[in-house]
Amino acid sequence: MSRTLLAALVTGAVVVPVSAASRPQIPAPEPADVAPLTPATLGRTYEANRANAAEAARMAAGHGDRSRAAADRAMAARSRHLLSFDGRGPGQAVEVFGDLARADRVAVLVPGSDTTLETYDRFRAGARALHRALGPRTAVVAWLGYETPGTVSTTALTTARAEGAAPRLRGFVRELRGVVGESAHVSLLCHSYGTVVCGSAARGVDVDELVLLGSPGTGVDSVARLRTSARVWAARGADDWVAHVPHTRAHFFGTTVGFGRDPMNPAFGAHVFAAGRGGHSDYFKPGSVSLDNLARIVLGDTSEVTRA
Repeated sequence: MSRTLLAALVTGAVVVPVSAASRPQIPAPEPADVAPLTPATLGRTYEANRANAAEAARMAAGHGDRSRAAADRAMAARSRHLLSFDGRGPGQAVEVFGDLARADRVAVLVPGSDTTLETYDRFRAGARALHRALGPRTAVVAWLGYETPGTVSTTALTTARAEGAAPRLRGFVRELRGVVGESAHVSLLCHSYGTVVCGSAARGVDVDELVLLGSPGTGVDSVARLRTSARVWAARGADDWVAHVPHTRAHFFGTTVGFGRDPMNPAFGAHVFAAGRGGHSDYFKPGSVSLDNLARIVLGDTSEVTRA
């Protein structure tokens, strides 16, 4: 039954929306050339990336793409703290909330499918909500550091995009440690296809907590196979559609699709916690059970986390 449903998903995913496929390339500058990240270089890094976003906005406006120009222009605001920015293609950005140089608790958020510069605000809203829930001496990093797959696409059903993103995520966490130090407690919070990215990056990524939210699977069948020293958590809202995705792997046309065992399955071995009644996009909703538990995990109040 699960293989049949997975085959149906593959067939449906092949039909990529024509509007997305035919969209012309948006001109944008090369990413800013910045110094290695340290507490001393943060300010210059933020300034350089804001300037790059402003130039990207001008180029997009000149190209007649108002939507992208508006998204880039918002990134260029003086209030934004961008560790990186790339306005090319769907776009990438890494943004900080809080005082990173003084934080002793840091959460890095990794998004799932269909997150681009033009849809970034919904991802950013979750990062801001988490930071408000955490309080002082904390920082949250919204890491859109890879090209996410489209939900309706073949790339959303394989680990290929995640495997390409994994070295970038590992490298970013190494850079982050250069700012916050080895003693800071770093949590990696991964949502949807982002859990596949985190599963691919888990071996060798220097984090203390690895949290899987609304996961279609990680590409492996157990915490042991993630080969991570981090404590692994998993949660899924009661109304999250991903519960109906086949948690299996199968081979079609020479390609492996699917991501293996459900992290909510006790056999996977994660610490499963409550996420309330929310849907697939509700994990960082202010006042939600899931956000409260995520804050407890990041802050180290793990005895207070409510279990599912």
